[in-house]
Amino acid sequence: MIIDFHARLHPGLLSGMDAAGIDRAAVSAGGLIGLDRLSVHLTEGGRAEVKAANDDVYDHCARSAGRLLPVYFADPVRDLRSYTSDAREFCGLELSPAVHGFRLDDPRVADLLLVAAEVRHFVYVVTVGRAGAQARDLARLAGAHPSLTFVWGHCGHTGLDFLGLTEVSPVPNVMAELSCCLTVTARAAVDRLGVSRVLFGTEAPLQDPGVELAKIAALDLSPRDRHAVLAGNAGRVLRLGPAQPHPPS
Repeated sequence: MIIDFHARLHPGLLSGMDAAGIDRAAVSAGGLIGLDRLSVHLTEGGRAEVKAANDDVYDHCARSAGRLLPVYFADPVRDLRSYTSDAREFCGLELSPAVHGFRLDDPRVADLLLVAAEVRHFVYVVTVGRAGAQARDLARLAGAHPSLTFVWGHCGHTGLDFLGLTEVSPVPNVMAELSCCLTVTARAAVDRLGVSRVLFGTEAPLQDPGVELAKIAALDLSPRDRHAVLAGNAGRVLRLGPAQPHPPS
């Protein structure tokens, strides 16, 4: 059993999962802004007035026979009402300071988190290098909301955010998702956070799932720890029951 904790909705998602041997995936909207603009936001800051196609994500997941699990991608500036209305149809919440240009201490973030806590959602966040949206800010936010599980996407945005690992490691309700980080960072996440706080993800289609699976193999984990990273921890966070085999798409 392999569960991809972080994939983007795209036309070849299910066939790509089949090719990689991935059984289930938590899926959110992608392509909100172009990669050139996203790289500018990551480095210099910026806000995009874009709305995620959460309805499309839900519809595709509803037709997947349980293989795809929808994650709501919210803009704290304008999505509180729609998230409040639709939250129970989704399995988690994604927030992106890089796309929507907010600080994690924005009161509108706290409003979304109240809804997330009510419906028992995890909260997925990729931190950036700007004040107010760094790993230390995520650690502070998670400490203020101990009933929520926060997922630190990509182990930061640099691939080598050892400072971020140091900052989130003392906060037990922060887990690390490993897509797109270096192998050395993934290994450090297992060592510093403990294997129960680490999640496999792919960031497909931007990253080839086979690359991420090779990274997990390179960690040389015990069979029990490998299962935890590839499926067990995700199943716990997503509150999944025993999975049934699925036919190829």
